[in-house]
Amino acid sequence: MPQTPPFSAMFDSSGYNRNLYQSAEDSCGGLYYHDNNLLSGSLEALIQHLVPNVDYYPDRTYIFTFLLSSRLFMHPYELMAKVCHLCVEHQRLSDPDSDKNQMRKIAPKILQLLTEWTETFPYDFRDERMMRNLKDLAHRIASGEETYRKNVQQMMQCLIRKLAALSQYEEVLAKISSTSTDRLTVLKTKPQSIQRDIITVCNDPYTLAQQLTHIELERLNYIGPEEFVQAFVQKDPLDNDKSCYSERKKTRNLEAYVEWFNRLSYLVATEICMPVKKKHRARMIEYFIDVARECFNIGNFNSLMAIISGMNMSPVSRLKKTWAKVKTAKFDILEHQMDPSSNFYNYRTALRGAAQRSLTAHSSREKIVIPFFSLLIKDIYFLNEGCANRLPNGHVNFEKFWELAKQVSEFMTWKQVECPFERDRKILQYLLTVPVFSEDALYLASYESEGPENHIEKDRWKSLRSSLLGRV
Repeated sequence: MPQTPPFSAMFDSSGYNRNLYQSAEDSCGGLYYHDNNLLSGSLEALIQHLVPNVDYYPDRTYIFTFLLSSRLFMHPYELMAKVCHLCVEHQRLSDPDSDKNQMRKIAPKILQLLTEWTETFPYDFRDERMMRNLKDLAHRIASGEETYRKNVQQMMQCLIRKLAALSQYEEVLAKISSTSTDRLTVLKTKPQSIQRDIITVCNDPYTLAQQLTHIELERLNYIGPEEFVQAFVQKDPLDNDKSCYSERKKTRNLEAYVEWFNRLSYLVATEICMPVKKKHRARMIEYFIDVARECFNIGNFNSLMAIISGMNMSPVSRLKKTWAKVKTAKFDILEHQMDPSSNFYNYRTALRGAAQRSLTAHSSREKIVIPFFSLLIKDIYFLNEGCANRLPNGHVNFEKFWELAKQVSEFMTWKQVECPFERDRKILQYLLTVPVFSEDALYLASYESEGPENHIEKDRWKSLRSSLLGRV
């Protein structure tokens, strides 16, 4: 059976595995190579290249890259239907008298391809049409021999488990968002109910950084690799103005992760603007600086960036008297690390260091790499925008998709890390569900703490007091 190496080992730096393909300089059955690297091909030829036969099994990098990028040209269920058709036709699986020996050689390969698809892109199979085709082909294989039956069963069970876990996760997300309220509303109706702040719930910055890492890794884990591509799906010019996925972009988990970043930024700003006393606000700022530093040490760059952006929000940064009481040297170092100049050069250097450490790590603790997610999406977006999906001759630009797959496969490695820290339900509950201030409420709290400095701020304060508190 073909081996399934970890994602990190899938892509080498130069592109496809050398010696993988016939060393044709030029075209081969509708596929174009250069130095043994596949550069482009017609969609049909690329689909043919995905389907194994007695003497051939596609390279794993090719399977991942094609399954990831093909959805820009056709629905996964359409691809699945074509793959099933080719398997059945090629291997004469529909012929009851077909050579059992032939079947023995090809069945494990088809099963391996289906296993890779269901393991790497399980969300494709939420579509009933996909599931039907999968079951049909799996049934043809399983009817052959007992061994295949067990393997098919195992594959199906594993897929069903993943889809059930996803549904459960989505229910939890829906529950959290339906119960979320604005902190100010809660303050006005039940002021006693939120005397707690984050320090009373967790006074150790190190522990808080660990719990943030729990949330990050859980949310990362549920993002399917295809969501990065589906976020940018547009019309395929050769597809008669029919846009793939026009009915619903399947990027729910990716969006939920971006919402978590925004929530954390607002939570940080809320916790800083809430206290009435200046020394309490200063203590809160120093606390979050320590949390951010621990996030950096862990390799949790997403929480780190969310904390920094929360501290840089105008309602927080305008609190000059509060900041005067803060020792800011540590904060300056963190801001320098996450400085956006030169296309986030410092952060990218730190990320590369963390990625290197992760590759040679012996413990889960050292394997953690949680990238600054918005920047990762932006990089993938620019890669997608910068190159055409198709070449002038109508061929699929496979060179582009190779680069795309390389970026996404790195993310795949990082999202599979088990969180090594102990969960603290009380802290997690607080982080995920405590009400936070809206932007207006943050400004109001900020002006109440340190009065307006000019006419513009004064006018804004007055209008916020009348609209939010109902008093002038």
